[in-house]
Amino acid sequence: MYEIIINKTEENIKKLLLVKDGELLEKYELREDKARCEGNIYLGKVQNILTGMQAAFVDIGKSKNTFIHLKDLLPKVDEKNTNNEQDIINTNIKSVVQKGMSILVQIKRDSTSNKGARVSTHISITGKYIVLMPETDFVTISQKIEDIKEAEKLKQLVQKLLPKGFGAIIRTAALGKSEEELEKDIKLLCSKWIKIKKLSKNTETAPKLIYKSDSILKKMFVDMISETIDKVVVNSEEIYKEILEILKELENTKTIVELSSDENILYKYDLKKQLEKTENRKIWLDCGGFITIDKTEALIAIDVNSGKYIGLPEQTMEDTVFTVNKEATIEIAKQLRLRDLGGIIIIDYIDMVNDNNKKAIMELLAKQLKSDRTKTQIIGFTPLNLLEMTRKHIWNNE
Repeated sequence: MYEIIINKTEENIKKLLLVKDGELLEKYELREDKARCEGNIYLGKVQNILTGMQAAFVDIGKSKNTFIHLKDLLPKVDEKNTNNEQDIINTNIKSVVQKGMSILVQIKRDSTSNKGARVSTHISITGKYIVLMPETDFVTISQKIEDIKEAEKLKQLVQKLLPKGFGAIIRTAALGKSEEELEKDIKLLCSKWIKIKKLSKNTETAPKLIYKSDSILKKMFVDMISETIDKVVVNSEEIYKEILEILKELENTKTIVELSSDENILYKYDLKKQLEKTENRKIWLDCGGFITIDKTEALIAIDVNSGKYIGLPEQTMEDTVFTVNKEATIEIAKQLRLRDLGGIIIIDYIDMVNDNNKKAIMELLAKQLKSDRTKTQIIGFTPLNLLEMTRKHIWNNE
């Protein structure tokens, strides 16, 4: 049973929790003074061009200018969403944009206290089953669709339905959907793009917000369109009404929405201990080992320690290490989702000698990450026995 618990405090801080059978899966803290912009589309104005870096600063009307690299100005060339490397090497950014030019950009990474946002001219608009990519000509499929025959069937159907000049990413939720359902989603997204293009034609209005991305609440319902969210409990009438509007738009008649009068519904649902665990640097494992999680500017560093676990009498050193690493892997996948950790992630497992054990750990991690709503990629173990992976933020709270 999936539930969403939303607690709004007197300080206008909203805690949004996704819970399954009493277990906390995801948590987000939304503050009025930290509005998220990732996914928003702006008509921006080029302010400065950095020829030596093949980049530019773009004013979108915020306190900090945004940053765009040449590769985010040149068109993508294939299904892997990559550029032609030779084009990047041979192109001078001044031949693509000039100071004072108005360009349509989308925020791909939100600003932080130290850096402005990262933007791109590669626009994408997310729907129930499709992510529409205007001005491209390729269709790609979610990595979570593992059935090759079904994937190819879906790809051919979407290619048939897409108007000329549009590409798409087929989402996992598209599996099993009818041609009519997919066509409806594509038409809705195309109509949004037509409105965006129309608003962007008046370049004199730059900088200007053209399109606002979905709220975290709507994104959660859209992402979980194939899995019924059974109940939503909220203590704010304003958010209660917002949820009803979202459910109406998504034609969702199954989810029950309950308005609570409790000032703090987190205590009512006994989630306090689970929430406290997500704030700790050190997380103890049932076996007696523990992991530590440290965020830096460049990456997330996770360290696995044996702690109090000394193994069973019949176990070898390798068996003992493998036991801790397995339990740590399950907890790491859980914490990545709970804390919405994104970017480059380095996991320092306790050293394993057996290559089969390393392979088993990678397979276990991949299995645990399947339930994550966002894109993850496991690179593998480095020569220093560090496991490299990446994860995309669902919602940047920074």
